[in-house]
Amino acid sequence: MRLTILGGGGFRVPLVYRALAGSGISELTLYDTDPVRVGVIRSVLDGLPDGLPDSPGVRVAADLDDALRGADFVFSAIRVGGTAGRVRDERVPLEEGVLGQETVGAGGVLYGLRTIPVALRIAERVRALAPGAWVINFTNPAGMVTEAMASVLGERVIGICDSPVGLVRRAARAAGADPDAVTYDYVGLNHLGWLRGLEYDGRDLLPGLLADAAALGSFEEGKLFGAEWLRALGALPNEYLHYYYFRRETLASVAAADETRGEFLAHQQGDFFTAAAADPSSAAELWEHARLEREETYLADSRAATGGWQRDSCDLDGGGYDRVALTLMRAIASGAGARLILNVRNGTTVPELPADAIIETVCEVDASGARPLPCAPLGPAELGLMLQLKAVERAAIEAALFKDRDAALRALALHPLVDSPAVASRILDRAAGDIA
Repeated sequence: MRLTILGGGGFRVPLVYRALAGSGISELTLYDTDPVRVGVIRSVLDGLPDGLPDSPGVRVAADLDDALRGADFVFSAIRVGGTAGRVRDERVPLEEGVLGQETVGAGGVLYGLRTIPVALRIAERVRALAPGAWVINFTNPAGMVTEAMASVLGERVIGICDSPVGLVRRAARAAGADPDAVTYDYVGLNHLGWLRGLEYDGRDLLPGLLADAAALGSFEEGKLFGAEWLRALGALPNEYLHYYYFRRETLASVAAADETRGEFLAHQQGDFFTAAAADPSSAAELWEHARLEREETYLADSRAATGGWQRDSCDLDGGGYDRVALTLMRAIASGAGARLILNVRNGTTVPELPADAIIETVCEVDASGARPLPCAPLGPAELGLMLQLKAVERAAIEAALFKDRDAALRALALHPLVDSPAVASRILDRAAGDIA
């Protein structure tokens, strides 16, 4: 089987490569619009420690069409505008007094407006050159981008995220269960979902976990949201919901920080790529050091808003996206089946949403693709947030497709984290040159 990674110069590509050992992938093709970055990542792969059995051969494609021809799977992990675009997505909203974050709030909408046209062109080239390929979308904002690509590729594009599986595993450990042996009920949109059931050996462990303040305080989501609020919710939210439930605290934390997450990554990764390009023989060592620092500082603003605490060592290995993607790919290729939390078309899972809306929920995967499982009805609070955010996503897709400023304004102003249409209009005007 042949795998292509679009955004092959991305920092996390080596994580995927390490997971491919023994996977049945015979060739890995990397494509990136930045030849320096993809050259550095190739050097990292060449310098990884020996002992990865049956690792695929690696080649760097000359252009997008070359990368796609003959591919069985395509991982889309692009960053339109690079880290400089991310910095603007974060800074412009902050200067208008609202949250700036890569995938949440005004920053996420701006990122989507810039990314969707490129993602659609990719989808069209996949349909033309590799119509039998499965596209696994890593590109953020994942739900919005996957929904846009699905308008071209249908069910042959599946979005993934590592946040839900991380939540399930942490909750299972806190409840004293083997994370690989639990089943779970999870539903929402990307970066807006809730774990509502955690079953082991025929028993739902979630009520007991929610009643145990000490157990809740032992893992990330428990520390972020606090036992009192989690008991009131009766569910465990995805970590990104901290921006919604504690918007005042997170905004204050982000605004008070010396730099945004994008600014930190811009100089941190810029230093890495510069050093690794100058000394390719040390690229793998430099990458591992930068990777660990990146994981240690993940969601630092939310952790600062809740008293400041360090991530657990078991959450620093960088795995997540790679494991989900590999499990998904194996289940499709072999037909053996797997159960995963994925971003797929809704069907009838959430009756209040359109059938073609992308949701994030538990799916069964086999050779025919991913099918969402039925779930219990959503409460009005959760459903309300989902409906509002889906309106935002669809307005952003409309704006990106038709260069429609009114749709872009709706996408920004309807977001729960943007508190005024006037603010939304100013943000849009300031960002217009970047997203045109």
